[in-house]
Amino acid sequence: MENYIDINRKAWNNKTEVHLTSEFYDVESFLKGNNTLKEIELELMGNVKNKSILHLQCHFGQDTISLSRMGAEVTGVDLSDKAIASAQQFAKQLNTTTEFICCNVYDLPQHLNKTFDIVFTSYGTIGWLPDLEKWASIVKTFLKPSGQFVFAEFHPVVWMFDDDFEKVAYNYFNTGPIVETQTGTYANREANIQQQYVGWNHSLEEVINNLLKQGLQLSSFKEYNYSPYNCFKHTEEFEPGKFRIKHLSNAIPMVYSLSAVKNK
Repeated sequence: MENYIDINRKAWNNKTEVHLTSEFYDVESFLKGNNTLKEIELELMGNVKNKSILHLQCHFGQDTISLSRMGAEVTGVDLSDKAIASAQQFAKQLNTTTEFICCNVYDLPQHLNKTFDIVFTSYGTIGWLPDLEKWASIVKTFLKPSGQFVFAEFHPVVWMFDDDFEKVAYNYFNTGPIVETQTGTYANREANIQQQYVGWNHSLEEVINNLLKQGLQLSSFKEYNYSPYNCFKHTEEFEPGKFRIKHLSNAIPMVYSLSAVKNK
């Protein structure tokens, strides 16, 4: 079997073209000045003016550039060369100082040699990574002393369900790679594309313990009974910008967030 990184890079390259023209990503509004960041992560980051931020797994850089527009000095990282090429084009078009690096997260120390006030990653990122011990060490490596890690992610309970949220189809715990083929994409289910991908489920324990093992100190942890993105099947928008699985209402956690500080 091909390396999972090659498989997933192909999948994300395949998705990028569809995502760029999707209503979900609404590139037109973004180019006109819309800030794509959500309340959950904005609250954790606070005032980012003049702060340096590393954005891991940034896709084509809308959140990354949004942070630049807020006055931060931002570097975005993603493994998809097509996504990074689009991100660089947007940064140039919008005349921001945002920098972008195309590489697998684990290889970042080979491409970047600086530390940041904030390391940030959000929504659908760690499921592409097999080893959270290595991931947490990357977070620590790129944080300045007293720097803050800000993380928002879909809740592992969500990934237990089948696509229709009718039954438990996957293990809550990380029991190894999940290899599947997907038609369409969360941003456009009707898109005429098909891609194989490799992912992993990660429990809350796995996430938090690996950050703690790196000496990071947890400063906040919250769970939310909604998603700020309409990226699942059978959703309802019960408040503006807040989505739930209609038949499950508020019964399951859909997102969690945390922040952690590097003490030394």
